[in-house]
Amino acid sequence: MSTSTLSLARGSASDYVELVKPRITFMVMLTALVGFVMGSRGTPSASGLLAVVVGTGLVAAGASTLNMLLERRTDALMQRTRNRPLPAGRLRPADALAWGAVLTVTGVVFLAWLSGPMAALVALATWSSYLFLYTPLKTRTSLATVVGALPGALPPVIGWAAARGAVEPPAFLLFAILFLWQIPHFLAIAWIYREDYARGGLPMLPVVDPAGVVTGRQAVANSLALTVVSVVPALAGMAGALYLAGAIALGLMLTAAAVRAAVLRTMAAARWLFLASLLYLSLLCTLLIVDRA
Repeated sequence: MSTSTLSLARGSASDYVELVKPRITFMVMLTALVGFVMGSRGTPSASGLLAVVVGTGLVAAGASTLNMLLERRTDALMQRTRNRPLPAGRLRPADALAWGAVLTVTGVVFLAWLSGPMAALVALATWSSYLFLYTPLKTRTSLATVVGALPGALPPVIGWAAARGAVEPPAFLLFAILFLWQIPHFLAIAWIYREDYARGGLPMLPVVDPAGVVTGRQAVANSLALTVVSVVPALAGMAGALYLAGAIALGLMLTAAAVRAAVLRTMAAARWLFLASLLYLSLLCTLLIVDRA
């Protein structure tokens, strides 16, 4: 095989990897893991944990791939996305459709077989709401961010359903935490790339609110709400004192970053909020796992 052929093969493989949005898929797998651990009675099963993480990851990868397929024309208009495999022409739409379908079907079957039908059903609901509610609404309304937070908050429910075989009230507490976290997180991203989103015709809140006043208020309000909701697992007996102290500290940290972004309304402040949101989620998930009751 020639050097040029090898280079092309590697490039194609990297393009297929890019379609699955690895960082988003990893976040989905992490939060599904948290849901499984929190829902497990006693020591979580290693095989059950592996099954739900892999199955959920496959479904998430399929959803991301098909999302890129649906948004390929919009992606071509924006600087940060125009070099993605589909708008750049490195992959054909049929390639992405086949890849997304294989990932999705494999993931759903994997979950139904090894994690139970309820976990597979919630995963399918996550997949369908992401593609058929959130994705088309992105070009129509700034409220798409709120709608998109719904499928984004379901992975811990998948994990809980895999552990218990049912969706129970505590799973929705994890859902609420992740739902509220996504608002300041994605508002920060939208503020950073607001000019690009405007070029793509996506009416994200920072695009329709160029002064950033409403965007800042929403980031602060949801960060405060998240701080309140995040202490409930400790009060409900799902986690201990270490988690409670950490959740309060992390909530105050995220809220401070949101207030700073709301007051300064600069690119640098939005980046700090984005980084603070990533730190918040990773540490809160760690605390839930380490200090679960």
